[in-house]
Amino acid sequence: MRLLVIEDDRDLNRQLVAALEAAGYAVDAATDGEDGHFLGDTEPYDAVVLDIGLPKLDGISVLTAWRKAGRTMPVLILTARDGWSEKVQGFDAGADDYVPKPFHLEEVLARLRALLRRSTGHATNELVCGPVALDTKSGRVLVSGAAIKLTSHEYRLLAYLMHHAGRVVSRGEIVEHLYDQDFDRDSNTIEVFIGRLRKKLGVDVLQTVRGLGYVIEPGGALGRAPAGK
Repeated sequence: MRLLVIEDDRDLNRQLVAALEAAGYAVDAATDGEDGHFLGDTEPYDAVVLDIGLPKLDGISVLTAWRKAGRTMPVLILTARDGWSEKVQGFDAGADDYVPKPFHLEEVLARLRALLRRSTGHATNELVCGPVALDTKSGRVLVSGAAIKLTSHEYRLLAYLMHHAGRVVSRGEIVEHLYDQDFDRDSNTIEVFIGRLRKKLGVDVLQTVRGLGYVIEPGGALGRAPAGK
């Protein structure tokens, strides 16, 4: 999953980015409203962490512009303001959740997990597709009850496909939602990660739909040999 952090306090910005990356997300960052608005308006983020008190363009204006433009990604607002009127203003502008400063990073992570779950139709932190289970809180992946180790890129790929289980996900969508702006989008890295992920899972749940992309069915194996072989 790919996230955007817009926070003008550079130390806090770095802390948020580090915590989110450690939790397995791809993260882009901005330190003012103009840059943040541009990124959110041109890149397909799965969720945004947005400060209200930003230079150049305040957070409420950024969010209002996104929603008017049809941008529907979940937005978690951060602000030092604790007055009820600012909270109401944020929700009315289209915010999905709200955390006042100071806050614990664990709470921000938990609220983002909840926003991502709801946006993809899941009720709990555990995603299950046949024998494969992924816990978005702990980052643990089990296959038939046995834990397997994945790299951060492999984990991101599996988590995104499982969040969108049953839907064919194109290579372009994977690149846009799993990697930050510095990723080499012309490489064959996705195909390499798909191959490695299939090998580590060891079960027939991840299929290639030729010419379209990849899919994990909610019930697990599709009853046929892997199309990528």
